[in-house]
Amino acid sequence: MWHLYIIRCSDASLYTGITTDIERRLNEHVGQGKLCAKYLRGKDPLELVFTAEAGTRSEASQLEARVKRLAKADKERIVSGQKNLADVDVR
Repeated sequence: MWHLYIIRCSDASLYTGITTDIERRLNEHVGQGKLCAKYLRGKDPLELVFTAEAGTRSEASQLEARVKRLAKADKERIVSGQKNLADVDVR
């Protein structure tokens, strides 16, 4: 099962990614090693603020792309529970 996750960085930006193992992936990001996303380097502390099941790899990748296109305000609504992932525009 694939998962979509959102991490809040120290500069209040939100990073969206997908993984099959959220704990492992968060540890890779926090560890700042070669498996850490370049965007997250130097932006610690990192806080995992949202996770959701996303189905297959293909479905997770499509959902990730849609979420990444959202405005920050819409991502904040997802994190706070005011907006459902099912409501994310497919365009």
